[in-house]
Amino acid sequence: MAGSTFKTNPIRLKELLDECHSGILQLPDFQRSWVWDEDRIKSLIASISRAFPVGALMTLDRGGSVDFKPRPVEGAPVTAKQTIPRSLLLDGQQRMTSLYQVSLRGQVVETVTPKKKKVKRWFYIDIRKALDLSVDREEAIVSIPEDRIVRSDFGREEVLNISSVELEYATLMYPVSQVFDWDNWQDGFDEYWSGDQNKSVRTEFRDFKRHILENFKDYHVPVIALDQSTSKEAVCVVFEKVNTGGKPLDAFELVTAMYATSGHELRKDWYGDESYKGRHHRFAETHSLAGADNGILNNVSNTDFLQAISLFYTRDRRRAAETAGKQGKELPAVTGNRQALLNLPLNAYKKYEKQVEHGFVKAAEFLFSLHIYRIFDLPYQSQIIPLAAILADIGDASGHEANRAKLVRWYWNGVFGELYGSAVDTRIARDFMEVPAWLIGGPEPSTVSETMFRADRLKTMRMRLSAAYKGINALLMKEGARDFRSGREFGLTNFFGENVDIHHIFPQDWCKKQGIKPDVFDSIINKTPLSYRTNRIIGGVAPSDYLAKLQKGDAVTPPIPRDNLDSYLKSHLISPSLLYSNDFDAFMVDRQKQLLVLIEHATGKKLFIGEVREELEDVEEDEDTSEAEYTMH
Repeated sequence: MAGSTFKTNPIRLKELLDECHSGILQLPDFQRSWVWDEDRIKSLIASISRAFPVGALMTLDRGGSVDFKPRPVEGAPVTAKQTIPRSLLLDGQQRMTSLYQVSLRGQVVETVTPKKKKVKRWFYIDIRKALDLSVDREEAIVSIPEDRIVRSDFGREEVLNISSVELEYATLMYPVSQVFDWDNWQDGFDEYWSGDQNKSVRTEFRDFKRHILENFKDYHVPVIALDQSTSKEAVCVVFEKVNTGGKPLDAFELVTAMYATSGHELRKDWYGDESYKGRHHRFAETHSLAGADNGILNNVSNTDFLQAISLFYTRDRRRAAETAGKQGKELPAVTGNRQALLNLPLNAYKKYEKQVEHGFVKAAEFLFSLHIYRIFDLPYQSQIIPLAAILADIGDASGHEANRAKLVRWYWNGVFGELYGSAVDTRIARDFMEVPAWLIGGPEPSTVSETMFRADRLKTMRMRLSAAYKGINALLMKEGARDFRSGREFGLTNFFGENVDIHHIFPQDWCKKQGIKPDVFDSIINKTPLSYRTNRIIGGVAPSDYLAKLQKGDAVTPPIPRDNLDSYLKSHLISPSLLYSNDFDAFMVDRQKQLLVLIEHATGKKLFIGEVREELEDVEEDEDTSEAEYTMH
């Protein structure tokens, strides 16, 4: 954003609040209503009473390319809604709303207690405490119940009663609702405390007016005003970088506000309401099976959905430009980046929304066919976007055997090439253009041609955050891996019921006793999908011991013949003889080779044999990185 698109001016607080009251200054409709707690309101009042800064505001002049549906500040009169605002408050909603409600509105304020209970409060300044320099100013700001009577904890006796203006005078409690207009209150106060014997009390009030109330009257707030030339992307950046009031605003919220000017409720499309299941809810239910908290599409975000639609819209624009004879740099890019989302017109959204939604549902079916049933096991959340867009684009052609084989190959190259980990906007757009063309005889998409998986990468894959780690687990199940105990394949009928997860083949406890380091035995080479019960039977003993236990059986599990057990092990690409002999080193070498063949088959590419680069090694998982994996996309 160029410097010429904004200016910073100090504006009198009273003037800003008057503009909120009249409707000249309003909020963009994406600014959701919420309530500040009473302690924060008291802190805000205390800061202004001492002429301390409370932070800058940011406004956007109306009339430019960024057109948001306006909404008056909470509590403003009906006439404010009928006013066409001159500017919108982008940053500072809570501060201005709170100050407006406590100072100008003249009504009780809805707020919440520190214990998060909704209450209604009046705010007062204790005159004597405010003048006492030894008292923290916030202690001088008092919140009073709606009936203006403070009672003891058990409610049996009054601690403070200021339910009439005379009681305000008597207790020297000044209403914050009159910090900008004190003449009438002062006249009544002087009359109440008339007489020479009360001269000192009247002097106290004059000191209070001079040292506290005048601060409200003269208070100026720095306002960064974005003018009409400010771009949509600049507004979005502003919210991401400087918004101080809660969760950062994303492109979906901005698009929501822009569509609202045409009467379209984008938020309702996504979240629904009491009478309508929104798209997010429908996605969460897609292939949500018994035993699973939600479906594989549950973490598809509203911006993911808009991004897929944007791919179609920007491709339309590019094709139109090609038809018009434009070439090279004249051609608009096919993209789903943030700027493209902000420029996505409502008619394009309506044109493609149903087709794209169907594409996401087809993507869930595709992932299930690869034995990826849970979000927890999804290699890349971001790869769902191009997958859904491609499936939406090719329609019924996805059911053709040759096309499906290519789609599966493209998917696994993205996973094992670890190409969807970061900076994915360009790759998403590229795959959307290249994969459908490949299906009808075009060249390999770059995601396939660029993939290079080093053989030794398997040794460094130890954490669940690794896409390739999850990929191998799914491939083993897809290729028919069977549980060591039951002999059943891991399909939909038993995956959730038997609590299948990735477990060690040579148990951790045994490995530690042999002096094998975790960075060796925690590798995906030594892990495989097994049911919870089977893993309990395995325990921490040597493989030869738990195999003997499985062969023998118990009161619940019948004996397993050696030949059967060997076939179960082989379905996991495990050579039985190496487990029976407890030969960990030979097992690691042998299974690495077998897993590489599995990956080669999935990707359709010969793998690079060589030392893995250090930067490809997985990092240790902690709460922060784990949370980021499942919430950021």
